[in-house]
Amino acid sequence: MKNVFVKTNNVKRFITMMNNLQNRAEGVPGMGLVYGEPGLGKTQTINWWAFKNNAILVRCTQLMTARWLLNEIMDEMGEVNCGRLADCFKIIIRNLLTEPQVIIVDEVDYLAIDSRAIETLRDIHDKTNVPIVLVGMSNAKSRIKRFKHLYDRLSEIVQFKPFSKNDIAEIVKELSEIEMTECAIKCICANVNRFRQIVKIINKA
Repeated sequence: MKNVFVKTNNVKRFITMMNNLQNRAEGVPGMGLVYGEPGLGKTQTINWWAFKNNAILVRCTQLMTARWLLNEIMDEMGEVNCGRLADCFKIIIRNLLTEPQVIIVDEVDYLAIDSRAIETLRDIHDKTNVPIVLVGMSNAKSRIKRFKHLYDRLSEIVQFKPFSKNDIAEIVKELSEIEMTECAIKCICANVNRFRQIVKIINKA
């Protein structure tokens, strides 16, 4: 299988969102939300974009606290973790004001159970004005809505939707080492609609 990043419709809408956040007018909030079912390319997309644009990418886990979150951001910045939460926060703010970087937070669903952790992201945004993008599962939008002050700062929301037939045909065309027939592509479209499933079929071809 070829090592190629395929720009599906979801990816194109994500790129548009990131461009809008980075080039927004003064006074427009700079937070965004990406959500959707698993297997539609969210993780691959943010990995690709973060690498190309030197963004800070943090993946949340269960039981993640505000301190843990700040330490992960500091690790991405190449900073040594400090003891006091306030000191960590100040270092992050200082660095982002000196050298602004987009922050992408994956698996944000885990943070939505801890108001202190997720509101910390709002504080970082308000003090630095850097774009912050939250990425989560299909219910992430409804979970984030519970935090009104944060939700009001979401100027861009993108839902990753099931692949279209054109998306699947493009994925197969770009990734497959062998040329697939139209009949084979139609068969794939009729039976699968998740990136990992499509990749498995391509690998077996």
